[in-house]
Amino acid sequence: MGKRKSPEYKEYVAKLLVDDGRRATEVAYELELKPSTIRRWAADYRERQERLANPANEQLMSTSELQKRLTDADRRLKERDEEVEILKKAMRVFMKDPM
Repeated sequence: MGKRKSPEYKEYVAKLLVDDGRRATEVAYELELKPSTIRRWAADYRERQERLANPANEQLMSTSELQKRLTDADRRLKERDEEVEILKKAMRVFMKDPM
C-alpha cells in the first residue's frame, strides 16, 4: 500500500491538471503516481472550486458525502452500543458484590 499524501500535495497535483491543463498520464509518470489517483484528486479539486464559486449550492451534498456521513454515524452508534453493553455488565457485577 502506498503512502498517504498531504492535502496540500494533492491540491498542488490537481492544480497541475485543472489550472495548467497538463495530462494526468504525463503528471503521473513524473510523480510516480497512478493516473486514476490524480484524476480523482483533480475531480475533488474541481468540486471544491465549484462549491466556493456557488455558495448557494453549498447546502446540497453529493451522494458520496451523504453515504460517508451515514457510514461514520453507523460506526459511532455501534461503538456506543458496545460501550453501553459493557457498562451494563459492569453494573451487574458491582450490584452482586457489595463491598
